[in-house]
Amino acid sequence: MSATNMTNVPGTEQATDDAVGARPPADLLRWSQDTVRPALRAAVDTLPRPVRDIAAYHLGWLDEHGKATEAATGKAVRPALALLAAEAVGGTPQAAVPSAVAVELAHNFSLLHDDVMDGDVTRRHRPTAWAVFGTAPAILTGDALLTLALDVLAAAGGPAARSMRILAAAVQELVRGQAEDLAFERREEVSLDECRRMAEGKTGALMGCAAALGAVAADGSLEQVRQLRGFGEHLGLAFQFVDDLLGIWGDPAATGKPVYSDLKSRKKTLPVVATLCGSTKQGGSAEPGRALAALYAGERPLSEADLRRAAALIDEAGARDWSQASADDLLRRALGHLRAARPEPRAAAELATLAGLLTRRDH
Repeated sequence: MSATNMTNVPGTEQATDDAVGARPPADLLRWSQDTVRPALRAAVDTLPRPVRDIAAYHLGWLDEHGKATEAATGKAVRPALALLAAEAVGGTPQAAVPSAVAVELAHNFSLLHDDVMDGDVTRRHRPTAWAVFGTAPAILTGDALLTLALDVLAAAGGPAARSMRILAAAVQELVRGQAEDLAFERREEVSLDECRRMAEGKTGALMGCAAALGAVAADGSLEQVRQLRGFGEHLGLAFQFVDDLLGIWGDPAATGKPVYSDLKSRKKTLPVVATLCGSTKQGGSAEPGRALAALYAGERPLSEADLRRAAALIDEAGARDWSQASADDLLRRALGHLRAARPEPRAAAELATLAGLLTRRDH
């Protein structure tokens, strides 16, 4: 069966057809890391010394004393999308390396700032950059990474101006989503539509940007760029649904964050808002939403018993199953955009299997 004839959910089994030589997801992510790492390191090495060391710590290359280490690093999902999108439109992954580096830099800019804004003290199984070096240095490092991302695209030549505008627009959407996320924490009521739109900006925009940048770098047609951006945007929102589940029930050994971490900070994530709005079960009881609202309305820190109860209420409301079902539906839509881009078979297969990995993680 052709890699572009994928219709069922998870729906990615067909995409691993041996006839097109598709690599499994773990190999794809390792390939993405290996392909991008030299150029990413070279770019970070151009930063001024203080922020360079903080960036290298955040990226897992140095410890807090500036000594080389092999700490956990990012999975390079967004770079993989850029590299594979280039292949999908008939180009080479090498053509998209600057785009992959730029989107990874922009992603890490957002993580550095996100950790500060959320007060998170752990990322990738060790203290966050702001917890080690201070708030102001971590913010400056994030700023430096975003500026560097644009510089990498400019230095690549070719469609640099177009690529820079695509990245800038995605970052503006990311900032909008992050600003709305912060605003939701101060509001008693948030609608599910508002929460979904927030997630589209916070996560979907940059994943859509990654796929679009890869297609642009490899001279994809306007329609291919548009469809691959749609693939990435829908995949990004699906990823956020699953990530929100992991923020409640995820294994700390896999997520690098404590269990119930999102509930502890009273974050209004998609399953939380769905429970508060009573939007997951036809004719279901509103009691779980009322009980969760009461927990969230308190001012004292939530105890372990409170956190367990909050998670149970979300499950009782059906928001856990609803979130995974929503992710599955978004995956279907993403694969529809992928097919519409008329991609090269192997790249299509690998993008689809990567999408399956991101939307069916253990939780």
